[in-house]
This record gives sequence, C-alpha cells and structure tokens, in this order.
Amino acid sequence: MSRRRICVVITARASYARFRTAMEAMRAHPLLDLRLVVAASAILERFGFADRVIERDGFSIDFRLHTMLEGGNLITAAKSTGLGIIELTSAFEALAPDAVVTIADRFETLATAVAASYMNIPLVHVQGGEISGNIDNKVRHAITKLADLHLVASEPARRRVIAMGEDPQRVHVTGCPSIDIAAQVREDPVIVGDLYARYKGVGPCFPWRDRPYLVVIQHPVTTEPQAAAHQAEQTLHAVHDSRLPTFWFWPNIDAGSDATSHAIRAFRERWNPDNIHFFKNMPPEDFLRLVHGAVAVVGNSSVGIRECAYLGVPAVNIGERQRNRDRGRNVVDVPHEREAILKAIQDTLARPRPEPDSLYGDGRAGERIASILATAPLDYVK
Repeated sequence: MSRRRICVVITARASYARFRTAMEAMRAHPLLDLRLVVAASAILERFGFADRVIERDGFSIDFRLHTMLEGGNLITAAKSTGLGIIELTSAFEALAPDAVVTIADRFETLATAVAASYMNIPLVHVQGGEISGNIDNKVRHAITKLADLHLVASEPARRRVIAMGEDPQRVHVTGCPSIDIAAQVREDPVIVGDLYARYKGVGPCFPWRDRPYLVVIQHPVTTEPQAAAHQAEQTLHAVHDSRLPTFWFWPNIDAGSDATSHAIRAFRERWNPDNIHFFKNMPPEDFLRLVHGAVAVVGNSSVGIRECAYLGVPAVNIGERQRNRDRGRNVVDVPHEREAILKAIQDTLARPRPEPDSLYGDGRAGERIASILATAPLDYVK
C-alpha cells in the first residue's frame, strides 16, 4: 500500500496544541506522509510565533502563508477568510495531498475547508459536532457539511454529527489530541527552570511555585466585539482584586482582539498590577503544566472546558463564548461582571479540587487519528 500524503493546516497556536500528538503519530506511521501548512496567526510575532515552536518540536513546515489582515475586527476576519482561501488553494495545488485536515471552528479553518472542498480534495474535520457560543457554532457546523471524514472528541459530538445527516461510518470518536498532552502532564507536572527567563512576557516576576495562582485566557466574543474592552476590564479588575499571582495569556485574533489588547495595556499603565504577568505563548506541555498547578483557570477559552476537565482544574468560565459546550463538574459559569468573577475565584479556593473527567478523551487520540487516516476510505463525493 502506498503512503497517503496528508496535509495538516495549522492556523493558530491553539490548533497546534489541539493536534500535535496526532501529527507526531502521523509522522511515525509507515503509511502516512505528513505535510504541513502553517498560516494566519500561527506565524505572527504578536501571538508568539507558534511556527517556531512547531519547528523546535521537529516538524518540517512545507508552506508558511500570510493570510491575516491587521485590525482584529469583523471586516478583517471576513477578508482574512477570503485571503486564506486564495493562499491555501496554491499550497494545496503544489502539495497534491490525498486529504486535508482542518481543526475545530475558526474562520481560518473555514477557509481551509472551502479551499479543499472546491479542489475535490477529501476533507477531514477534527472536533466537529460540538456546541458553543458566538459564530463558532455556524463555522463548525458548516465545516461538518463540507467534510468527508469526521474525527470527533466525544460520543455526544458523534451523535450530533450523525444527526446533521453525516454517514455514521465516517464519524469516529477519537478523543481530543490535546488531552494526550494533558495525560503526559498529569504524569510529569513540574515546570523545570525559570518560567520568566524562558518565556519572557511582561509584568512583575513574582514568586509562584508552591503558592495558589491563577491562569487567565480571555478572548473576545465575535458576536460582541464592541464589548471586548469592557469585558477584559472586568476580568482584569477581578483578578487584580483577588491578589493571587496570575499568569495572563494574550487573546487570539478574533474580532475584538485589538480592543482586548488595548484594554490590557491601558490597565497595566493605569494600575501597574503587581500580581499579573502577561505571556504571549509557550509550548503546550509547559502551558498545561502551568494550568495543572493553578487553583483555577479564568476566562472563556475551551481549555477550561477540555483540558481542565481532564486535569481536574476548576474553571471560571465567563460569558457566552463557551455557552452549551459539553462540560464536566469543574466549570462554574459567571457573567462579565467584576464582582461575580471575583466571587467565583474566591469560591474555588474554599472548595476541594474536582475529580478528573475523561469526557474529551483518555490520552490516546493521536494514535487513533493516525490509524484512521491511514486506513479509512478517502473520497469527496457525499
């Protein structure tokens, strides 16, 4: 049997973390030829140059594509989707893959799906069938209908994809590959060396080991971009008021990201918080080690829903971005209100740590995905 050429498209730091163990398994599989396209925010300095992390992990990048317009608003998101389709089409033509893998539910992911579909390249969608807030639902379900093979993270997600009319034989429950990394972290949870020296960032370098601390990841909500600055300010005040050492990670590039970033900078200049250090990015293992040791993850990232469930880390989930997503017992939902966020943080300190939950996987998703990609029928006719 000849080796299948599978093109994986990475468009953000999160999509790499979500799929890295699958890429490792694909690279090692005798029947697969991994090809890699890295684009959009994954090659930008302001998001921590995720492409450099990818290369340090030993992967070869076939194409770097500049597909992201500056601005962080609704217009640039729409135009960047179109630019992504144009650039990805050329990359796919050059690579001639047997299938293209697209991950999750972002506008860059939709560009990948459209380009592959119109070029008659079988499309593999990872993490379909889930439910959340804002435009991600529309994008995720649109990609499901464009996709030819579905690799979902959970049984509820599988049922939803089938309910949308997809062939049950083409829908496979693999778990989420990011849980594979979380499983490794659970066995080896200690960050070695100086966190500040290794990953820089800005803000005070306070003691944090063996102390209660927070991790914050808050993105703008694409259906509420006009409220992004206010929403960020509410969380900033709550975290500052908590007096807990806090590691805050820069937002993604969704509409409203510039307003969120401006709110962070303005808060730093006005209040000079002595308990918040801001990072752009770090490799998935150390990021999840930091999450694993936190008393809570605060914000609206799916990390609070997925990895935190598996690691048994409390998550203070703010607002509507993750609305209706399947979740474990570790999640507390609060509105974008300073007092509510602060109270939820304080309450986590008074409660026992939740038990780990395997809703999104058991730590073996990567090897399952590689096996399916090597053997499943690949065609583009539905």
